Amino acid sequence: MYNWKNKKVLVTGAGGFIGSHLTERLLALGCRVRAFLEYNPQGDAGYLNPVVLSKSANIEAFYGDIKEMETVKKAVKGIDVIFNLAALVGIPYSYEHPQEVVDTNTLGTLNILIAAKDENVSKIVQTSTSEVYGTALYVPIDEKHPLQPQSPYSASKIAADALAKSFYCSFGLPVAIIRPFNCFGPRQSLRAVIPTIISQALKNRVIFLGSTKPRRDFTYVADTVAGFIRVAESPRSVGEAINIGTGRDISIGELAQRIARIIGTDVRIQEDKVRKRPAKSEVMCLCADIRKARSLLKWKPAVSLDEGLSNTIDYIRTHQEEYRRKGYAI
Repeated sequence: MYNWKNKKVLVTGAGGFIGSHLTERLLALGCRVRAFLEYNPQGDAGYLNPVVLSKSANIEAFYGDIKEMETVKKAVKGIDVIFNLAALVGIPYSYEHPQEVVDTNTLGTLNILIAAKDENVSKIVQTSTSEVYGTALYVPIDEKHPLQPQSPYSASKIAADALAKSFYCSFGLPVAIIRPFNCFGPRQSLRAVIPTIISQALKNRVIFLGSTKPRRDFTYVADTVAGFIRVAESPRSVGEAINIGTGRDISIGELAQRIARIIGTDVRIQEDKVRKRPAKSEVMCLCADIRKARSLLKWKPAVSLDEGLSNTIDYIRTHQEEYRRKGYAI
């Protein structure tokens, strides 16, 4: 049984959606967490619960920029385990700012790997994304599926994955690559499709979306976090890329109707051209083969899509102030 008690853990991107849930889970396991947060003058910790930051003696807020090597060295010093989630994750944002996305996602990862090697960190979990696969050439998608850079974002993550693997092969760095499929749950921003649908369906009878044809494998955040924990715990994950998903896919149009049914409303979907991706960049199908996660990690999803959607709807319904933004969030 892996003992997390008093482990010194660095979570980069700790203020993000998945990062904040992961940080809170690690604290519950008894870890001493250094939460790497992007600096801002307000000292904003993103989605991290301010009560956790103010009340827990086991968390240290560390502000800085992952692209700055000296800062990363300070963050990694004295750490046992690193979860690297720091990234710019918006695909539409990567169309507008490709250099910023590459600098953060690729060079930032390189900084983490170099610092981890120099500090002899015992385990690094590098966060990938199902977007690296591009439109499925076959389903379900296993880890041997070709990597297809259909957006600057996915290209930056393919490069980061390659760097992580190279440090394992070249230096024996104990790094594992976790490849989450579409994670969702409470606190996720309007940048993602599920909160976009829910926030509109709670207020309107018309839902504006881009293409409704793409199919995605949606995984509840608690299951994704459990996958992160198991990747870190398992010695068999070192040097491997491992999918974390459900093995089931649903189209965006079907998803919108399913959310409307759970809410108890009728909706009409209207295509919004602004939200549509370029044709060759749109990933049409992502559905995970999770046999490797089951075999190596003894992990499998525990939360059904409907249960996860209900939890997310409840959160958004009771946190309307967080979802007031109008228009399309990239």
